[in-house]
Amino acid sequence: DCPGKEGVGGRRRNLTLLRDKLYVGERRRTEPVVESTAGDHNTLRRSQSDRTEYSQKLQEKMAPQAGSLSPATSLQEEEQVISSMMARRGKIIAELLQTEKDYISDLHLCIQEVIQPLRNKQIAGFDVDGLFSNIELVHQVSAKLLSLLEEATTDVEPPMQIIGEVFLQMKGPLENTYKMYCYRQDEAHTVLESCEKDEELKQHLRHCVHSLK
Repeated sequence: DCPGKEGVGGRRRNLTLLRDKLYVGERRRTEPVVESTAGDHNTLRRSQSDRTEYSQKLQEKMAPQAGSLSPATSLQEEEQVISSMMARRGKIIAELLQTEKDYISDLHLCIQEVIQPLRNKQIAGFDVDGLFSNIELVHQVSAKLLSLLEEATTDVEPPMQIIGEVFLQMKGPLENTYKMYCYRQDEAHTVLESCEKDEELKQHLRHCVHSLK
């Protein structure tokens, strides 16, 4: 065996772990501080120069570090590594957007095909809001989140798609909305148990659920 061969191989084996660590664990360090615009503490904005700087630093973090590579590693190989990781990042963002779209579609169907008909029926003693809590607010907040995600990614080059700021901006509304939804789960369970004792209501609920299929 050639002297130093094991060390070179070890460095190659550690390359993937190192890149993952740089991309996931240290990525936040590449993001410059963004201040809220005057008079609007809920809006985060980033200039084109900030986006360019972020893109450059992100690619630097994705790039293999000189100390972890063998001398034979070429510039082309480094570019392939960066390209592969950026493609993976793009797929993750696309999957996130599609998942959010599907979730909002399901919420919309539930509101239109189940909740609204139940309200229109005006069944005596039946608390529609008690059963479904603030699901309409959940729908509104989720739609806002999707809108901001689409704004951050539509017609924007992949390296400049900064979606982390969207979640920072929506952190408060999301947290408050789901806190309320979770807090009311016991009440919703109690209402559901009472529904099971009313045959007319059970039939109507079955009809609503069937309309979703």
